[in-house]
Amino acid sequence: METKKLAEFASSVRFEDLDAKTVQKTKQTILDWLGVCIYGLKEEPARILEDVLLSSGGKEEATVLDGDNHRTNVLNATFCNAAGSHTLDFDDVHCPSIMHLSTVVMPPVFALAEAKHLSGREMIAAIVAGFEVGSRVGESVVPESYFFWHTTATAGVFGSGAAASRLLKLDAGQTAQALGSAGTQAAGLWEFLEEGAMSKPLHAGKAAYAGVLAAMLAQKGFTGATTILEGEKGFCHAMLPNPHMEKLTENLGKGYKINEDSYKPYPCCKHAHSSVYAVQQLAKKYGLTPDKVAKIELHVNNVCNTLINDPVAENPVGCKFSVQYCVSTMFCLGQLTINEFLPENIHDQKVRDLMKRIDVIMDKEIDEIHVNDPTKYAAKVVIVDKEGKTYSLQVDYPKGDPPNPMTWDESVDKYNTLAVPVYGKEKAGQLCDLIKRLDTVTDFANELSRILR
Repeated sequence: METKKLAEFASSVRFEDLDAKTVQKTKQTILDWLGVCIYGLKEEPARILEDVLLSSGGKEEATVLDGDNHRTNVLNATFCNAAGSHTLDFDDVHCPSIMHLSTVVMPPVFALAEAKHLSGREMIAAIVAGFEVGSRVGESVVPESYFFWHTTATAGVFGSGAAASRLLKLDAGQTAQALGSAGTQAAGLWEFLEEGAMSKPLHAGKAAYAGVLAAMLAQKGFTGATTILEGEKGFCHAMLPNPHMEKLTENLGKGYKINEDSYKPYPCCKHAHSSVYAVQQLAKKYGLTPDKVAKIELHVNNVCNTLINDPVAENPVGCKFSVQYCVSTMFCLGQLTINEFLPENIHDQKVRDLMKRIDVIMDKEIDEIHVNDPTKYAAKVVIVDKEGKTYSLQVDYPKGDPPNPMTWDESVDKYNTLAVPVYGKEKAGQLCDLIKRLDTVTDFANELSRILR
């Protein structure tokens, strides 16, 4: 009955029942996503997907937030904005489920709210519902399934489906049907990392699209498996032999998962962030420079070791998934921004030389931290200088995690670095203000049109 229980919850979320902390957290999460989406739509993978999707036209219902403000139908706008927001690897992470929930939840909410002239409060409630369902499904199948399956893609369809169902005002029964149709479309494999291929934004776009499609179908009476999660041939048992079924409904209704969301200060895989943050802090505290370093040891968990241990990354996607590249770049250049992942910048000789002196070690004690508390993507960095002196730091919560949070002003700064180059200072500022006061907006479409047109 897990599918039905989640459907009942998603269909019952009301803005009026949300506490002020959850509302503010949701608005900050929207702002974080929006900047990443706007800039990410200019990246090559997103442009290719947009060219293909928009080439056949479509009813002008919703906006692709690429600065040119192309309008298309809800499904295609959802796909494009989701793909765009996942090209930079700068989008948020819900650590316990290992999911980028915003990239699959926000695009359907933006598209449907614009197409149907819905209120900001309805958007916030739908986002909370999408995060709750998506994260719980993700938690039920990680970390075991994560070796093969990209959770944002697989479990992401349920977050998208739940959010879309809530905005379409589907009842619990219809929402269960939507989750069934969403779940049967779940897909997304990690093999693309072997070549640094463009599949990751495709995963996000397809997952967001699948959830919206499922909700629209359910609204028309199309049926899906209402035991899609718990069934013998359902999602959870397909992902791994012994799924964590209790995670689907454990403490459901007692707090909201969106409050566990983390934001990224660095545009790379989240599993590198603790190591990058630790190196940043050590270099700053002790005045360390690359020429003084004999070697660096990165003590990491099993997920980090199997996913991003790549000492020879050769293209931008590969570098975002190389903990060696990310750590070396931060140490050598003192920063890790979008610029450091541009094709012309990823072969800096100082960075490449230091990468050769970095050892990645799967540390059982560090791994146990993550096993016992999946909110912690811990890492311990040990730097040995050429005189044999050792400097070390363990980071359980890098900057951006809830225990080490980014403030609203820090999120605004991040947003501005991404949105202003695309929309200009005035429009970017107006979009930021729209999110800040979203709970007072009665017609999202009118407000968005006023800013963009």
